[in-house]
Amino acid sequence: MSLYKHILLAIDLSEDSDQLIDKVKLLAQSTEAELSMIHVIEPLSFAYGGDVPMDLTAIQTQLDEHAQSKMASYRKQLEYPVKECHVVSGHTETEVHRIADENRCDLIIVGSHGRHGLALLLGSTANGILHGAKCDVLAIRVNAKE
Repeated sequence: MSLYKHILLAIDLSEDSDQLIDKVKLLAQSTEAELSMIHVIEPLSFAYGGDVPMDLTAIQTQLDEHAQSKMASYRKQLEYPVKECHVVSGHTETEVHRIADENRCDLIIVGSHGRHGLALLLGSTANGILHGAKCDVLAIRVNAKE
């Protein structure tokens, strides 16, 4: 019996995200787990409190298209079968938890910048995902490229 059956890779599409690919592939192969991916686009109205006096639909559509393209690229880089590839809009932690629950994932993998100090850690997305998850969460340290 495998340690993990279904892994969800939560990816932010930053330049550091490619550092996750090799480790995720190795872990998925070694456990023979199904692998799904998710990227969450936080709506622009979240950033501006919903008080933007203009239609942001075109910009939001461009963000979605860009995310779909980047996810396809990461999917190809993985060279491992990806069961589902989700690009969703909403609050990152909430959407990652929702997709993990709906797909009965037993491991969520997320990149972490490994900032120092408890105050910095508590504000991180990785920490938010950890504290609401109903399954294991693996934070893989990524380093900013110099």
